[in-house]
Amino acid sequence: MSRGLPTYWVDAFVGPGLRGNPAAVCLLDEPMPERSHLAISSEMGLPETAFVRRIRDGSYALRWFTPRVEVPLCGHATLASAHVLYHERGLADPTLLFDARSGALRARRSGSDIVLEFPREDPVPASLPRDLLDALGVRGARNVRRGPRSSKFLVELSSPEEVAALDPDLGRLERSVTDGSVEGIIVTAAGRPPIDFVSRFFHPWAGVPEDPVTGSAHTVLTPYWSERTGRTRMRARQLSARGGEIGVELRDTSVELTGRSRTVALGEIDLSALD
Repeated sequence: MSRGLPTYWVDAFVGPGLRGNPAAVCLLDEPMPERSHLAISSEMGLPETAFVRRIRDGSYALRWFTPRVEVPLCGHATLASAHVLYHERGLADPTLLFDARSGALRARRSGSDIVLEFPREDPVPASLPRDLLDALGVRGARNVRRGPRSSKFLVELSSPEEVAALDPDLGRLERSVTDGSVEGIIVTAAGRPPIDFVSRFFHPWAGVPEDPVTGSAHTVLTPYWSERTGRTRMRARQLSARGGEIGVELRDTSVELTGRSRTVALGEIDLSALD
């Protein structure tokens, strides 16, 4: 492998006045030693670093790492990867196929947006320990649900203002679950037009205290809010400090996530620095 690894810094799910979620996208020309993925993602220090390797025309191996662990599914780093392939590398393929741990994922252009097709995850009733809810700062959760595959937990609150005002004790939150049974906590509420619902996502167990905009969480949020609103096509906003917006559409077996990205920086990682 070349000692210079092409790398892009991309903000994903951006919008007017919204900075989106930063991801690094590294373009591999051959498989990389396992230890190098985590070394690079730790060095980058972003919520996710994506590693993309071409398998054949229109098809790419894709992996995602936080600064601490590999994750099975990541929306914003997939959007960032498709953005790099389409807008920085000039790919003309109408559809990109990503081969990932969570299965086959698809991306396609839609004007200046990119649409991702992710597996749908209908949440089921669940409960959370009182200590975790206290650490989260939640006093009046309306509903608690869990993604049956991902173990992302969803907590509904009464208003967008309540979601925005949450100030969790993230250290206590991380200590409240030590057995790996919680992948992340989604806090959500109904939105106000033109936004259908809002959310925030906390994942200190993976080294991401609060994720700015979480595409994968919307595979759980979309069926949840579709059931409540009777709509299959909605607009969502994540109320992190950076903020971001996602268009969502519920399909029979999938959720389509639509968003925009922008390239912030590009360059090369000197792989010899990792030796």
